[in-house]
Amino acid sequence: MRSGKCLPVIFVLAGIMMLVQLVNTFTANSLIPHGIIPRTISGLQGIAFAPFLHGSIRHLLSNLVPFVVLSWLISNEGFERYVRVLVLITMLGGILVWLVGRFSIHVGASGLIFGLWTYVLARAWFQRSLVSLLIAAIALFGYGGLIFGFLPLPGISFESHIAGAMAGIVVGWIMHSKRLLANAG
Repeated sequence: MRSGKCLPVIFVLAGIMMLVQLVNTFTANSLIPHGIIPRTISGLQGIAFAPFLHGSIRHLLSNLVPFVVLSWLISNEGFERYVRVLVLITMLGGILVWLVGRFSIHVGASGLIFGLWTYVLARAWFQRSLVSLLIAAIALFGYGGLIFGFLPLPGISFESHIAGAMAGIVVGWIMHSKRLLANAG
């Protein structure tokens, strides 16, 4: 595993999430308007900011552990690949929410988490290696309950969950389908 360079980055990102939440808590959620607001110019900034913004400490805590674990499961591909996966899922998932989400403010790392989760599963599908299948099994066993996040529930951006999951699959396809095609030819 080549996760040595990634772990500090993963913990720094988690630390930024915690720091942002502290500021947000002590400023009466003043940062929330910087989330994704679909189909508005000002809402575009949320594509980059939403994963770091959370509606409450409880919301943040529910996202921190899955973010760290799923990031670590991806980090075996190396630092550059991890950063690419993270950025692509964040951008693609955020754009999808901005395009089709309910008119509301969408915040939280859960869209990214769904993207990381489906990326791990898609990677296993495309790579078909023992290591990627074992990692996918760990992700599926540990976070299989995420499937219920696709259900529309009040106060939860299921659009972010669906968009993140779609982004994870697309990124998995972009990053790994070439290997599958090369092996077929």
